[in-house]
Formats: sequence, structure tokens, C-alpha cells
Amino acid sequence: MKTRYLVAVLIALSFYSLFVGVIQLTPADLFGLTSRKAQVLAVSRIPRLVSILLSGMSMSLCGLIMQQLTQNKFVSPTTAGTLDSARLGILISLLLFTSAAPIVKMATAFLFALLGTYTFTKILDRVKFKDAVFIPLVGLMFGGIVNSVSTFIAYRFDLIQNISAWLMGDFSLILQGRYELLYAVVPTLVLAYVYANRFTIAGMGEEIATTLGLNYRQVVNVGLGIVALCTAAVVLTVGTLPFLGLIVPNLISIYRGDHLQRNLTATALLGAVIVLACDILGRIIIYPYEIPINVTLGVLGSGVFIYLIARQYAYGH
Repeated sequence: MKTRYLVAVLIALSFYSLFVGVIQLTPADLFGLTSRKAQVLAVSRIPRLVSILLSGMSMSLCGLIMQQLTQNKFVSPTTAGTLDSARLGILISLLLFTSAAPIVKMATAFLFALLGTYTFTKILDRVKFKDAVFIPLVGLMFGGIVNSVSTFIAYRFDLIQNISAWLMGDFSLILQGRYELLYAVVPTLVLAYVYANRFTIAGMGEEIATTLGLNYRQVVNVGLGIVALCTAAVVLTVGTLPFLGLIVPNLISIYRGDHLQRNLTATALLGAVIVLACDILGRIIIYPYEIPINVTLGVLGSGVFIYLIARQYAYGH
């Protein structure tokens, strides 16, 4: 899977995405934009495109980092309770800070996502049966418990509609002034590149990493911090993007091997391409209405997940 091909597809889909919507826009309009069409581009289409790219890249890299640190191909924010913990954090912020600023909600979601991911890693340390499929099932059960707590609290305080909104990944409400928190993921993506080699060494295990002179605990904490921050920003701004962090790193590794540093760029690009393609499909399949991104991505992701499990057993046994 050549990087230049991914770049070409991403550019083509990005350009096409700008002209898909209820308000008609064509490439020819760019040479004579009316004030209304210029506003549509600036307020809606461009922010939506930017949020899609940042969300797709960040969540895909989160999956790659988690899989490297746990040495399990089926671990991701979806299967480790990270997304569920971030939603719980948002709910708690709504209860404690009724009119909280978005940055407060994001900080709370980040702390809960970090705590949830850290708890999962501690559970992972105590699990003796390290089967590749069993571990994500443990994560899904853990996420289910966290989600149940969220649902109970939401019912108790009449916030079930609020929490349902965070379950629904949707780019249709992305407008100028409502997506800028996603820019917080940019420094974390840069940090992922800086720590790429250290994540690779940490994935060999604490004993080997320490022998090689790596501060294992610090590197793991940096990785968990990147995952938690990106997840919090995406869930708060867009909602959930199911299975993205699971399927993209696996698809890349099938074609390019397991070299983390070499796969970072390809993983980010493919993640953005998949989210963008699913978003465009959701916009045109029942035009002029939209299918939320978590539906189209969920169908694709679950199908690929089943394929990966079948492939694991076909080649692993």
C-alpha cells in the first residue's frame, strides 16, 4: 500500500467532499463564489473536512500505539474501554459543571479516558491467558461496564438524551466555531512521531525495554496520554468512530509489515481516507439526508473485524 497512492486518493476525496451537500456547489463555482456559497465553504464544508481528516488520522494512530504497547492486534480505543471512559467523563462534566466551557469538558473527558485506558492495561497485566482475541473481549466487557455506569447515571439525572448524543458519531453538525478543539490532537500526532522508536522498544516488554536503557513507564504513560487526549477531543467534537483504530493499523500491517515508525504516515492517511469515504457515502446514499458516520463506519469496521479474526485463526492455528 504505497503512501503516494493514499495521498492521491485523500486529495481526490477531500476535493470531492467540498462539493457534496444539500446546498449545491461545483468546482466551477470556485472561480466566481457568491457570498452565500463562500459562507457555506468557510462555515460548513471546510471545517467538516478538517475535522474528518484530524479525527481519522488521530484515532487510527491511537489504535497503532495501543496495539504496539500491548502487542495485541485487536486492542484499540473501541476494544479497551477508552471511548466509553471518555463518554463517562463528558457526562460527569455535565453534572458537575452545568454550563462548562468545552475545554473543561475536554479536560474531564481526557482524565477519564486516561484512567479507563490505564485500568485496562492493569487488567491486561493480570490476565494470564493472552490469546489475541480474548484480550479485546476483556476490553469490550470492561467498556460495557463503564457504559452501563454512564447509562445508569444518565437515567438517574435525566441526561439520557445528552449521553446518547456522544454515542452518535456525526459530522453533520460540525461548523466553524464547533470543531476547533480538534486542533489539540496536532501536537500529540507530532509527539507520536517523536516517540515512534521508543514505542517499538516498549512493545518488546518491560524487562527487555529496561535492559536497553528505555524508561519504560514514562514511554507507556506518554502513549496512554496521546490515546486519551485524542479520544477525548474526537468524542467531544464528533462522537464515536467505532473500530477505526482497530482495523486501520491491521490493514496497514498486512501490506507493509509491523514496523511502527514506517507505518505511522500510512496509518494516518488510510484512517483519514476511510473516514472521508464513509462520510461521503453517508451523505449521498439517501441524499439529501445523511447517515451518521458511526453507522457507515460501524458496518465497515465490524465486517473487517470479523475478517481479521477469521484471518488470525486461519494463519495462527
